[in-house]
Amino acid sequence: MTAPALLVYTRTTDYRHDSIPAGVAALRGLGAFDVEATEDPRALEAPLGRYAAVVFLSTSGEVLTPAGRERLTGYVEEGGGFVGVHAAACTEYDWPYYGELLGARFDRHPALQPGRAVVEDHDHPATRHLPAVWEFTDEWYDFRTSPRAGARVLVSADESSYEGGGMGPDHPLAWCRDQGAGRVFYTALGHAAEAYGDPAFRAHLRGGISWAAAGAGERVSPGGGRP
Repeated sequence: MTAPALLVYTRTTDYRHDSIPAGVAALRGLGAFDVEATEDPRALEAPLGRYAAVVFLSTSGEVLTPAGRERLTGYVEEGGGFVGVHAAACTEYDWPYYGELLGARFDRHPALQPGRAVVEDHDHPATRHLPAVWEFTDEWYDFRTSPRAGARVLVSADESSYEGGGMGPDHPLAWCRDQGAGRVFYTALGHAAEAYGDPAFRAHLRGGISWAAAGAGERVSPGGGRP
């Protein structure tokens, strides 16, 4: 059986993460997807229907042309999967639809450091394998607003476990949501190249991407439950 095709987009016009090559290699190494990686914005201007999901892997800044924005909107609204990893939340600040699509926009982060992620929802492919408290090292992104009202939160940060958290007790890190007929999965983790060698994080990515790529057969209820 042919593996589902992924378009993995890694264009940056702002900060560029050194971990991007490791991220692409990790997605290819999962063996679950036929990965096409690109930084060419023209790839998002072409028809996207052959892809099970589009993955923005630590993109940053304005990375789409007007035609690309239109194409991506149509793709997701008509049932395509969208996945954002880490700095995907630092992308397309001038495009309101993208903020709605992702569910939240990046605000700031403290220094890279160990901390604890709390799994709020184990009934999802991205989190079923994880312990209740997941020890991880990352930048622990703060967001301008919590996505909780419009998304199913899967993992949140325990700000007492690291220095510099700024969101307080409601600090989502990974979530999923519906957009039109499509599915969206986002994880804020994945800053360092070492993360992509971590089996638990790789399984987190695989589960999230697989869920987004599966289509809109099951709707997501904001706040964490199901309809």
